[in-house]
Amino acid sequence: MYKKILAGFGGAIALNILHETIRKNFDNVPHINELGEEALLKLTDNTSIDISGENSLYAATLAGDIISNGLYYASTATNHNISSGLLMGIGAVALPKHIGLNDKPVAENFKKKAMTVGYYLFGALVTKLIYDKIK
Repeated sequence: MYKKILAGFGGAIALNILHETIRKNFDNVPHINELGEEALLKLTDNTSIDISGENSLYAATLAGDIISNGLYYASTATNHNISSGLLMGIGAVALPKHIGLNDKPVAENFKKKAMTVGYYLFGALVTKLIYDKIK
């Protein structure tokens, strides 16, 4: 089980490195971080948790992304790499608008939609590669 978790977190970290590298160096690309920040602010809006500072919000969102994506990948991508990545990417594009979030950071145009799905597919493939090497 620990090998699946290790692989899942490896895939999640790879996904975040890819996203951050592209986001900081190119225009008209997905900003998954903005979607995560909005979601986190909504979740903590009626609580005493204050993560409104730019660095605090970014760090909390990044940690949440790595943990949630890592656990998802550990439970799915170690066995079903392509389908789990595609489903996660499609969900990241399709669900935000339906749950009251701004979907423009990931679904404003076809390029952003395709890249978002590609990022999650990449994370799943990295997870499967790591898992196959260490199992």
